[in-house]
Amino acid sequence: MDLSAGASGDMLLGALVDAGVPLDVPAAAVAALPVEQVRLVTEQTSRHGLGAIRVHVHAPESTEHRTWADVRGLLLDADLPTPVREGALAVFERLAVAEGRVHRVAPETVHFHEVGALDALADVVGVVAAFEHLGLERLHASPVTLGSGSVRGAHGVVPIPGPAVLELLQGIPVVAGPVAMEMCTPTGAALLAARVDEWGALPPMRVERVGTGAGSRDPEQLPNLLRLVLGEPSDAAGAVGPVVIESNIDDLDPRLWPGVLDALFAAGASDAWLTPIVMKKGRPAHTLSALCRPEVVAAVQGAVFATTSTIGLRIVPVGKAALERASASVDVLGGRVGVKVAVHGGRVVNVSVEYEDVAALARDLDLPVKEVLRAATAAAEEAYPAG
Repeated sequence: MDLSAGASGDMLLGALVDAGVPLDVPAAAVAALPVEQVRLVTEQTSRHGLGAIRVHVHAPESTEHRTWADVRGLLLDADLPTPVREGALAVFERLAVAEGRVHRVAPETVHFHEVGALDALADVVGVVAAFEHLGLERLHASPVTLGSGSVRGAHGVVPIPGPAVLELLQGIPVVAGPVAMEMCTPTGAALLAARVDEWGALPPMRVERVGTGAGSRDPEQLPNLLRLVLGEPSDAAGAVGPVVIESNIDDLDPRLWPGVLDALFAAGASDAWLTPIVMKKGRPAHTLSALCRPEVVAAVQGAVFATTSTIGLRIVPVGKAALERASASVDVLGGRVGVKVAVHGGRVVNVSVEYEDVAALARDLDLPVKEVLRAATAAAEEAYPAG
């Protein structure tokens, strides 16, 4: 998502519909709410000459101020698919916690004002239903433009960025932007915080569809649009071969490294390793490296960020030359041990035994591992002689 003009519920809905989500999907979710006369209507529009879809929520005027308990009750009573209900509840829970911190009250006692209105309910439920329809594997987003200045709300004049918006977007990259107006609403911030997996520039991908949603205003400084780019991941360097992901890390508890390597293999890395290094000011550190096929780069990146303290990675395309290999097994001391046989030009050039098989057999026989390893290696070399 390109959030250079901020985000709101209607902008997100417009981008999702423009990207191919049938309007019936969010409309059906909105219709499932136990409220009357709420419907979605689309409009073709433009901002600075760029075409977009704007989604309007048509709802009766209301001065009702709902609490978090009221909103939760509406969602629990709605005939919604479980993922949509749970997703909408998660968004409003974030809003309740953020508003509670701003007003220094318990989340349960928070009274939603603007975000408790029927149009905000429709925005949240509709956006969650549309994202569920897409079935995205991951959602990336640019830093969020928030705006500046002030706006009059239910409690009086409120500074922009709004206090609840800042609470919701803690830990997320943001920027004020060039326009002195509210660019990101609390509803938009809560949806972003609940749904986005990673923040930063457009990730490596093959673009398939683009959806553009328009905001209600049309400032001179920039097109008030939110863009959603859909596609398939691709490797960062545009190469068709493997890449090595690397990071220098000097502040991780060394007891965590075995789990880090396990996570990289679980994410699909072909190999992963640590290299001791010395960084600036003489600090000891490690270079974490992972060899990856292009299709698992995104998953391995996510595993690195999730399990280590690093905030950046190098991604380097590499060449690879590999021998033909075959798996076999040999009889060793009454047991079986796996063997890898490497062949070049029709000749066996290397034979190695599976160490884990050797160690397991040594335990079963109550023998030193080195004795079983010696016997297994001799058996393998006899069964698959080099040359």
